[in-house]
Amino acid sequence: MATSSQDSRARRSAPETRVTRRAAGPRERPGTLVGVSRVVVDVVLKPEISDPQGQAVLGALGRLGHGGVTSVRQGKHFVLEVEGTPDRAELEQIAQTLLANPVIEDVELHLPTD
Repeated sequence: MATSSQDSRARRSAPETRVTRRAAGPRERPGTLVGVSRVVVDVVLKPEISDPQGQAVLGALGRLGHGGVTSVRQGKHFVLEVEGTPDRAELEQIAQTLLANPVIEDVELHLPTD
C-alpha cells in the first residue's frame, strides 16, 4: 500500500493535462472537447470462435420470453478521444495490437464523419 509521501510524489511527477471546454455549438454536444475527435472501436469474437458468454445470454433471453433473438455475440466497446484529425492507419494499429487479439477477434472502427 502506498504511503501519503509516495502519493504526493506520484501526484507531483504525473504530467498535468489541461482541457478547455466551451459552450456547445449547433453540431456539438454540451461539454464537447475542442479539437478532439471521438473514435469508437468495437471488438467482437470472430464467428468461428465459441462465445460461451453470448450463449449464456441467449439462453437467458429465451427463458425470459424473448425467443425472437436468435444469436448473441459479446464484445468490447472502446471510445477514444483523439486530438485533431484521426489517422485511420494509426488507429487500426492501436486496435490490432492493444485493444484486440486479431487471431480470435474482429475489429470495427467508427470514425467521425463531417
